[in-house]
Amino acid sequence: MAEHNLLGKEGETLAVKFLEKKGYEILEQNYRYLKAEIDIIAKKSDTIVVVEVKTRSTPEFGDPQDFVKQKQIQLLIKAINHYVEENDFDEEIRFDIIAIIKNKLRTEIEHLEDAFYHF
Repeated sequence: MAEHNLLGKEGETLAVKFLEKKGYEILEQNYRYLKAEIDIIAKKSDTIVVVEVKTRSTPEFGDPQDFVKQKQIQLLIKAINHYVEENDFDEEIRFDIIAIIKNKLRTEIEHLEDAFYHF
Protein backbone atom coordinates (compact mmCIF):
# COMPACT_ATOMS: atom_id res chain seq x y z
CA MET A 1 0.00 0.00 0.00
CA ALA A 2 1.31 3.47 -0.87
CA GLU A 3 2.60 5.59 2.00
CA HIS A 4 -0.12 8.24 1.56
CA ASN A 5 -2.78 5.50 1.76
CA LEU A 6 -1.23 4.23 5.00
CA LEU A 7 -1.27 7.76 6.39
CA GLY A 8 -4.94 8.11 5.41
CA LYS A 9 -5.90 4.84 7.14
CA GLU A 10 -3.94 5.85 10.23
CA GLY A 11 -5.77 9.18 10.21
CA GLU A 12 -9.15 7.45 10.03
CA THR A 13 -8.20 5.26 13.01
CA LEU A 14 -7.17 8.36 14.97
CA ALA A 15 -10.44 10.08 14.02
CA VAL A 16 -12.56 7.14 15.21
CA LYS A 17 -10.78 7.10 18.58
CA PHE A 18 -11.11 10.88 18.83
CA LEU A 19 -14.86 10.75 18.13
CA GLU A 20 -15.47 7.87 20.52
CA LYS A 21 -13.72 9.82 23.31
CA LYS A 22 -16.12 12.70 22.59
CA GLY A 23 -19.13 10.39 23.01
CA TYR A 24 -19.94 9.61 19.38
CA GLU A 25 -21.27 6.20 18.40
CA ILE A 26 -19.55 4.95 15.24
CA LEU A 27 -22.17 3.48 12.89
CA GLU A 28 -20.07 2.85 9.77
CA GLN A 29 -16.56 3.24 8.45
CA ASN A 30 -15.73 3.52 4.75
CA TYR A 31 -19.39 3.37 3.69
CA ARG A 32 -19.62 3.18 -0.10
CA TYR A 33 -22.48 4.15 -2.36
CA LEU A 34 -21.96 4.44 -6.11
CA LYS A 35 -18.82 6.61 -6.54
CA ALA A 36 -18.89 8.00 -3.00
CA GLU A 37 -17.17 6.86 0.13
CA ILE A 38 -18.00 8.26 3.54
CA ASP A 39 -15.04 7.86 5.87
CA ILE A 40 -17.11 7.73 9.07
CA ILE A 41 -20.82 7.80 9.83
CA ALA A 42 -21.38 8.49 13.51
CA LYS A 43 -24.24 9.38 15.79
CA LYS A 44 -24.36 11.80 18.68
CA SER A 45 -27.62 12.56 20.44
CA ASP A 46 -30.24 12.93 17.71
CA THR A 47 -27.78 13.72 14.92
CA ILE A 48 -26.23 11.55 12.24
CA VAL A 49 -22.75 12.91 11.55
CA VAL A 50 -20.99 12.40 8.23
CA VAL A 51 -17.26 12.73 8.84
CA GLU A 52 -14.70 13.32 6.12
CA VAL A 53 -11.19 12.67 7.42
CA LYS A 54 -8.30 14.51 5.79
CA THR A 55 -4.81 13.58 6.92
CA ARG A 56 -1.60 15.20 5.79
CA SER A 57 1.99 14.98 6.96
CA THR A 58 2.45 18.73 6.63
CA PRO A 59 0.24 21.82 6.21
CA GLU A 60 2.79 23.15 3.71
CA PHE A 61 0.43 22.84 0.73
CA GLY A 62 -2.70 23.95 2.62
CA ASP A 63 -4.83 22.80 5.50
CA PRO A 64 -6.24 19.26 5.12
CA GLN A 65 -9.82 20.56 5.11
CA ASP A 66 -9.03 22.68 2.05
CA PHE A 67 -8.89 19.47 0.01
CA VAL A 68 -12.64 18.73 0.31
CA LYS A 69 -14.01 19.82 -3.06
CA GLN A 70 -17.55 20.60 -4.25
CA LYS A 71 -17.90 17.39 -6.28
CA GLN A 72 -16.92 15.31 -3.26
CA ILE A 73 -19.47 17.15 -1.12
CA GLN A 74 -22.20 16.35 -3.66
CA LEU A 75 -21.21 12.65 -3.64
CA LEU A 76 -21.24 12.59 0.18
CA ILE A 77 -24.74 14.07 0.19
CA LYS A 78 -26.00 11.39 -2.23
CA ALA A 79 -24.37 8.64 -0.17
CA ILE A 80 -25.77 9.78 3.17
CA ASN A 81 -29.22 10.25 1.68
CA HIS A 82 -29.08 6.62 0.51
CA TYR A 83 -27.79 5.45 3.90
CA VAL A 84 -30.52 7.30 5.81
CA GLU A 85 -33.27 5.92 3.56
CA GLU A 86 -31.82 2.40 3.66
CA ASN A 87 -31.73 2.45 7.48
CA ASP A 88 -34.97 4.39 7.98
CA PHE A 89 -33.30 7.12 10.06
CA ASP A 90 -35.15 10.32 10.87
CA GLU A 91 -32.39 12.24 12.66
CA GLU A 92 -30.79 15.51 11.64
CA ILE A 93 -27.68 15.19 9.46
CA ARG A 94 -24.50 17.15 9.97
CA PHE A 95 -21.32 17.17 7.88
CA ASP A 96 -18.01 17.43 9.75
CA ILE A 97 -14.37 17.34 8.75
CA ILE A 98 -11.62 15.99 10.93
CA ALA A 99 -8.34 17.49 9.77
CA ILE A 100 -5.19 15.74 10.94
CA ILE A 101 -1.57 16.73 10.60
CA LYS A 102 0.59 13.74 11.51
CA ASN A 103 4.33 13.41 11.21
CA LYS A 104 7.31 12.36 13.34
CA LEU A 105 7.18 15.60 15.32
CA ARG A 106 3.49 15.94 16.09
CA THR A 107 -0.08 14.84 15.68
CA GLU A 108 -2.72 17.59 15.52
CA ILE A 109 -6.42 16.87 15.23
CA GLU A 110 -8.96 19.58 14.42
CA HIS A 111 -12.68 18.77 14.42
CA LEU A 112 -14.69 21.13 12.23
CA GLU A 113 -18.39 20.69 12.97
CA ASP A 114 -20.94 21.77 10.34
CA ALA A 115 -18.09 22.06 7.87
CA PHE A 116 -20.48 22.34 4.96
CA TYR A 117 -24.21 22.38 4.51
CA HIS A 118 -26.76 20.18 2.82
CA PHE A 119 -27.97 22.03 -0.29
